[in-house]
Amino acid sequence: MGRPSDIIVIGAGVVGSAVAYELARRGASVEILDDRPIAMGATQASAGILAPYVEARTDSPLLPLTLRSLDVYDAFVSAVSADSGMSIPYRRTGTIDVALHDEALQHLRAAADELQRRGVSTEWFDAAAVRAEEPHVSTDALGALIISAHGFVAAADLTRALAAAARRHGAQVLEGARVRRIHAAGRDFVVDTERGPLAGNAVVVAAGSWSGRIEIDGLEAPPPVRPVRGQLLHLGWSGTSLRRVTWSDRCYLVPWEDGTVLLGATMEEAGFDERVTVAGVRDLLEAACELVPHAWTSGFLGARVGLRPATPDELPIIGASTRVPNLMFATGHYRNGILLAPLTAQLVADAMIENRIDPILSSVSPGRFGL
Repeated sequence: MGRPSDIIVIGAGVVGSAVAYELARRGASVEILDDRPIAMGATQASAGILAPYVEARTDSPLLPLTLRSLDVYDAFVSAVSADSGMSIPYRRTGTIDVALHDEALQHLRAAADELQRRGVSTEWFDAAAVRAEEPHVSTDALGALIISAHGFVAAADLTRALAAAARRHGAQVLEGARVRRIHAAGRDFVVDTERGPLAGNAVVVAAGSWSGRIEIDGLEAPPPVRPVRGQLLHLGWSGTSLRRVTWSDRCYLVPWEDGTVLLGATMEEAGFDERVTVAGVRDLLEAACELVPHAWTSGFLGARVGLRPATPDELPIIGASTRVPNLMFATGHYRNGILLAPLTAQLVADAMIENRIDPILSSVSPGRFGL
């Protein structure tokens, strides 16, 4: 890919904003387009958990990506905070994964053994020791695994800071600009939006679940990205807080210093339906109270819905199109958009600005879907 001077990034969620920031920081002229305000797609319903060893199987191609991204997260947050002038709540206090039944216990023990073989720092707690480590956990807990490297970040705050940092490096943000079509005009692109056409030398498709709804000339089919609805609850906690992100096989709870807790998250094949549902709220509350009975005393502060962009193999689509020159994809991150944002931005900018293709992109290439 030749070095483009004017780049249009479609999507102002965490991935699109991170890509725009990294491109602008390296000197490109960047425009960010989105139908919604910054961070108001799937990002606003993300709990911001950074937990590669929970989200990815040890044999999955996803794990090397998530681990590399977590390794740069400290520096990433520091740089974005400095460039934006904004504070970004960010904690690396670890996660505790709790088994409440025999099947979950067997799975967790196997995970602990595998992580130990890999040299990952973990702590195992049997039933007698779990509540000493986390007093709020149910007395039904059979065991628990702590992974100290994990953490969480305020997803919406991070995304707004990324957009602000991108602006400080000269990027422009155009909201209310739903993209309908991308087509070539000589050696450049024209992006047709509801607010009129825009021209650029290159385009990055980072539109999350809506990536598959953009008509792209030169491709036989759109990116195979589908929405998976995730409902997230916001609770007002009472008394002493949880010590860290707390998981079971049904839910997770993320404790914040302001005394609130994020409880998530459902995974529903509901198309583009962004409604909060009674069933989703009920299931999450029941799961949370099974894991942490103290949750029954919480106040209910609200619910959010996001549509996570999933692909057929549950791996993101990152890299240059094999069919359309100067078209780049950064989409399909499913449950890992927050975690993978810094690495995705680096990989995309390396390819577009430095013409340097990282070998790790082979597992997430658009070419595997004929793009």
